[in-house]
Amino acid sequence: MNPSQPLAGVKVVELGSLIAGPFAARICAEFGAQVTKVESPDGGDPLRKWRKLYEGTSLWWLVQARNKRSITLNLKHEAGREVLKKLLAEADILIENFRPGVLEKLGLGWDVLHALNPRLVMLRLSGFGQSGPMKDQPGFGAVGESMGGLRYITGFEDRPPVRTGISIGDSIAALWGVIGALMALRQREVNGGSGQVVDVALYEAVFAMMESMVPEFDVFGFIRERSGNIMPGITPSSIHTCADGRHIQIGANGDAIFQRFMRAIGLADLADDPSLADNAGRDARRDELYGVIDRWAGSLPLDQVEATLLAAEVPASRIFSAADMFADPQYLAREMFLSARLPDGKPFRMPGIVPKLSDTPGAVNWVGPQLGEHNAEVLAELGYDATQIDALRASRTI
Repeated sequence: MNPSQPLAGVKVVELGSLIAGPFAARICAEFGAQVTKVESPDGGDPLRKWRKLYEGTSLWWLVQARNKRSITLNLKHEAGREVLKKLLAEADILIENFRPGVLEKLGLGWDVLHALNPRLVMLRLSGFGQSGPMKDQPGFGAVGESMGGLRYITGFEDRPPVRTGISIGDSIAALWGVIGALMALRQREVNGGSGQVVDVALYEAVFAMMESMVPEFDVFGFIRERSGNIMPGITPSSIHTCADGRHIQIGANGDAIFQRFMRAIGLADLADDPSLADNAGRDARRDELYGVIDRWAGSLPLDQVEATLLAAEVPASRIFSAADMFADPQYLAREMFLSARLPDGKPFRMPGIVPKLSDTPGAVNWVGPQLGEHNAEVLAELGYDATQIDALRASRTI
């Protein structure tokens, strides 16, 4: 533990699997919290086996569980629940993403845990929240993205909705969860309050990102539809294909930026056209402008398009693949790739820390642990001796 990190001294217990809860705990761990992840002895978190595996372990797992301690507990055993209670009696934050009611059936509901540790903050991430008619239904991130409105507006108008290429709903929920947990900690520490429940529903986490969708419907009856790569009402901002088949995002929707852009590509007449001087005028001629930009970008290779836009100070970016990221000076300058080692010692790179804190930055001390790697360490901290630990192991509690 680095005492200079902002969450040093904060103890977090993680009960959950896959994405939302573990990602929230990962953020805490990167900034100094002591995170103890509780897993089932029977295989642990399924994320250990998701996507690309290296010698049987997911590379995603090595990132998602970095800086965490792994212990195994069979919570169907009374002895396992007793170990968990000892952990939670000393914890600051519990992060869990079970379906609502699971902890209550185990005798570990909020009333029990709050009585055990009045200072405990309980972050609960679930598909639909801890209340309402849908609370007992299973809900993954994809369902939250659909119900929250994101899927409806993603894709092209003449095709069915599409998904974002990552589990964005889970990750957004995790971010809201960390924000809520830290606010609850501040309430507890600064205002002398006790712990409380932070209730994050995946669909609400996504819904909270939907910009002006609600007032536009309520006031005008307007339903925003899928619009492909453009931003309706904000012009020009879209993706264009270059002569070499590569793609670039150009955001020239500021008034002065648009004028610089048009001059840079030899279209001073459009730069000086008074009907295009503001966004409303440009949006009214959207199709014309996108046709002009498509023809210009399509006549040149990506590197030349990028150079022209850079010189004119027009916000733009090629559509980055992982290969582009690994070679990019900005990524490298910002230390967005950290060096680490796989379990067999092979070096590899993993994502860097976000956000960047000037005085108390986050850090990665170890990659995702083996299942139950810290059983003996954690149990010893809780007062269990070697004989008791052996008994827990023999009973398959750990």
